[in-house]
Amino acid sequence: MMKRISLLGSTGSIGRQTLEVAAACGITVGAVTARRSVALLEEQVRAFRPELAVCVDPAAAADLKVRTADTGVRVAAGPEGLLEAASLPSADCVVTAVVGIAGLEPTLAAIRAGKRVALANKETMVCAGELVTGEADRLGVDIVPVDSEHSAIFQCLQGCRDRGEVRRLILTASGGPFFGCAREQLAAVGPEQALKHPNWSMGAKVTIDSATLMNKGLELIEAMRLFRMPPEKISIAVHRESIVHSLVEYSDGAVLAQLGAPDMRLPIQYALTWPERRPGPAKPLDLLSCPPLTFAPPDLETFPCLRLALEAAGRGGTATAVLNGANEVAVERFLKGEISFLDIPVLVERALERVPVMSDPGLEDILEADRAAREAAVGAPC
Repeated sequence: MMKRISLLGSTGSIGRQTLEVAAACGITVGAVTARRSVALLEEQVRAFRPELAVCVDPAAAADLKVRTADTGVRVAAGPEGLLEAASLPSADCVVTAVVGIAGLEPTLAAIRAGKRVALANKETMVCAGELVTGEADRLGVDIVPVDSEHSAIFQCLQGCRDRGEVRRLILTASGGPFFGCAREQLAAVGPEQALKHPNWSMGAKVTIDSATLMNKGLELIEAMRLFRMPPEKISIAVHRESIVHSLVEYSDGAVLAQLGAPDMRLPIQYALTWPERRPGPAKPLDLLSCPPLTFAPPDLETFPCLRLALEAAGRGGTATAVLNGANEVAVERFLKGEISFLDIPVLVERALERVPVMSDPGLEDILEADRAAREAAVGAPC
């Protein structure tokens, strides 16, 4: 079990729940970081007394430094501060819970510093999975997934002697708030409706991705990279109850599933305590009070973001970075009321059509693809 963590993105939903797990399991916190949520970060500094606190926004960092001057906690700013937190010498494990491609370089920094990575930033694997896993393999660093679906697969693979025995991975999807809707019903959907997830309490970006089913496409790409599986060996099943978090089908026809209450503290804790298990703050699943468990295929016509993600997964190279960058911009624009819900896949598809795809990219190629995709997603939808 990890004894000391550095937590990147401590003020977000995953970050806050990670601190709950750390407190319950006796894990100390060496660093906390945020973009600019000064008030909440101050509370965390006073509660956990890390050695380092980082605000990426310099003005917010200056404010935090004044607020916490009596604590003795060192405050750093900017992307450099985030990289310092990612490679903190005293930390055993780095939890990467920042949102978007901003998590890529800190994740690489953590790996190069020899830290276990508890990965809660799927965009890192989506944009640069081969690069990240290659570095982890080279340095003998463990990457343990925090996403509930990937944690489920990780757990179901623990007894697997040979990945050749795996027939397929099955990712489950809640279907989001608009499951069963026809496409025309989504034309007038606004952020308030899209942010009402039926099962999970998550940040705004991932909640919108769940509503468009882009989140499941990103997770399929992440699973490809994490578990070294081609896209044709990964399936998606809509499971409204969010009890079965994902499954692994083996070559003999046996299917292993990981079940649990829809509580992110479960996969967070497993990432921090693996290969051990111990009591934690999450309540166990009561099978006798569960609703009937249902499964259905995803609707690619009503939710074209998933189709676009599957196509990008098949193309490989920088196509997945383009997909992710354009989607980040499109979701942000939707949340600001600049575009409609149905415009999100339009902007993503436009970027995929306009930005050239490079095979076997390096870090600079990936970052350039992300930049070009974001540029392509600006402007009125065609």
